[in-house]
Amino acid sequence: MKKRNQSRRALLAIVALAALGAILCGAFYYMTYRRSNTIAGGKAINIYRNTDYNGLLDSIENSGSVRNMATFRHVAKQMKLEETFKPGHYCLSGGLTNKQIERVFSHGWQTPVKMLVRPCVRDLNKMATALSNQLEASAAEIKEAMDDKQIMESHGFNKATYLAMFIPDTYEVYWTITPLQLLDRMEKEYNAFWNKSRTAKAKALGLTREEVMTLASIVIEETKYEPEMPAIAGVYINRLNKGMLLQADPTVKYAVNDPSLKRILNRHLQVESPYNTYKYKGLPPGPITTPTKAAIEAVLNYEHHNYLYFCAHENFNGQHRFATNLAGHLENARRFHSALNTLEKSK
Repeated sequence: MKKRNQSRRALLAIVALAALGAILCGAFYYMTYRRSNTIAGGKAINIYRNTDYNGLLDSIENSGSVRNMATFRHVAKQMKLEETFKPGHYCLSGGLTNKQIERVFSHGWQTPVKMLVRPCVRDLNKMATALSNQLEASAAEIKEAMDDKQIMESHGFNKATYLAMFIPDTYEVYWTITPLQLLDRMEKEYNAFWNKSRTAKAKALGLTREEVMTLASIVIEETKYEPEMPAIAGVYINRLNKGMLLQADPTVKYAVNDPSLKRILNRHLQVESPYNTYKYKGLPPGPITTPTKAAIEAVLNYEHHNYLYFCAHENFNGQHRFATNLAGHLENARRFHSALNTLEKSK
């Protein structure tokens, strides 16, 4: 009887231990595989191509998105994440289990970034730098792709006009987009912007799309005041139609490579450059900066008037005075320079 009771107690102990083990295993399984282990609001995680596995885990931990790194590390090891994780830009949402977190990185389920193509970028070097600051690719890698003549020509541009392909706007892209994929995307966006309506308006002006972009780049350099852009575009179109020199000061600044010039002097006007519109008729070879969409629309929908001249307003309010003849223009210029001289003397 005594032995039977001892056996019974031993059996109960074994059953209790087994039940406890099952509970603990179940709790571990739940904590490891089933329970949410992310919280919203963590920092973005950028995994570069040369990031190693420890770097991946450190980046995940430093993001503050994962509650319990120990359980995630266990799952990641079991699922061999070290062999499968992909580079990319990741933002972990709240409510993900460890298994779901692992799948994000092993499948490369990136969060797109909002890439800004800025207006008023003066050359491809600056464009490459501005884009690389938002992407994994370096400025040197992007510029190398931009300089590839075969790629450039496949997009329908040359070295002088290539800047026109970059329409300022915000675009959703993957952070790991390659330079070639980036250029293909920019061409796609350029062609989408130049729909049938805009293309027809350019044709009615007797201009190509690239020439519209070039004229718009001059307009945006003349003024940032959008309501006045169509009037300024109208002045230049009037000059083109009459075969006059454009005499656009921003093109001279571009030719001498000094955008900070406050006064255009006679020596600046003598610079030998196809961008010097004081020496050469017509439009320069390509854009002198990336024009805004507003400036492009101002050219396509220019204001019809008889003005052939304009000069910065003497109030320095960013606006201009317009004139139909040289005498009126010279009077406007006298007012402006008088005000400018007074301003400079007061400093």
